Amino acid sequence: MHRFLSNWTNGVDAKGRVSVPASFRQVLAARGVNELFAIQAIGRPAIDVGGPDLLERYEKRMEEVDPFSQAYQDLALFAFGDGKFLKYDAEGRIGVNDFIRSHTGITDQVVFVGARDHFQLWEPARFETYRGEARERLLAGRMGASPTQRSPE
Repeated sequence: MHRFLSNWTNGVDAKGRVSVPASFRQVLAARGVNELFAIQAIGRPAIDVGGPDLLERYEKRMEEVDPFSQAYQDLALFAFGDGKFLKYDAEGRIGVNDFIRSHTGITDQVVFVGARDHFQLWEPARFETYRGEARERLLAGRMGASPTQRSPE
């Protein structure tokens, strides 16, 4: 199965474009993805990017709730009002537009982070901060596990 793995930092060119890492382009090609859907991540300064299946994930979640509920309205606003299709050119570049910059703080460099079935766009310093906090949360959870659940150091 083709997954988005690892992380890569690429520079934004003078025209405001950044190259999607080659390994991520290979995953996109293997999955037959020709258009990229992007959505502002909730609770973190990142953009989630994937194929149409990323949008479909939110649509499926919406099908599970009452279409007249606040939860439905919030999901609809998030998926349709805050989501965008990104221009993905023949050279494998995407434009770093205001939609991306305003939510992430990205200026001249982008960290591409694999997230299994999609990838994320981060500003480098914010990514490092979040990654450190995530490790701390994981360690705190592991430290609270029973001795048989802990992995050897």
